[in-house]
Amino acid sequence: MQIKGQETIYEGFYTFRKLIVEEDGDTFEREQFVSGNAAAALVYDTQQDKYIFVKQYRYSAEMNLLETVAGVVENGDPEKTIRKEIAEETGYKVDRLEHIWDFFTSPGACTEKVHLYYAEVSGKERQGGGLDEEHEHIQVVALTEAEMLRLRLMDAKTIIALQWLAARKQTQLRHPETTL
Repeated sequence: MQIKGQETIYEGFYTFRKLIVEEDGDTFEREQFVSGNAAAALVYDTQQDKYIFVKQYRYSAEMNLLETVAGVVENGDPEKTIRKEIAEETGYKVDRLEHIWDFFTSPGACTEKVHLYYAEVSGKERQGGGLDEEHEHIQVVALTEAEMLRLRLMDAKTIIALQWLAARKQTQLRHPETTL
């Protein structure tokens, strides 16, 4: 398969492109959603012995979602981006950062790649809750490991992060009981 041409058909907060694709002598069109890459982190507060999540309304899901901290990668630097996002969204400063995995969210139509991390924090430097100028209304949620592993989650990057943690601790995610 080879992309023979592309045209931007919409450019706003996100970009949509029409691609001309060739495969086995056939030429056809496909659409591509260009959102930029993301950095995300499962955040663990070593002082509280709790995991820190963010809860916010997601218009595409049309509901509030409990998620790992995340943001659009700036200047091609996912590590710097996630440190900044953790500070803005939760108020914490990162003590230790470990890269977990990179993955595409929906490669059939979307260009987004998520750079997933595990972050340890031990103290807040500011309030958190996101930035007003970015229209973020973020609730910070701290959960014990037991509480976290019982949640019914809908966000893929958060599920992947919890599966990674469960494998690392040689445990398993329990049957989802609660939605926050």
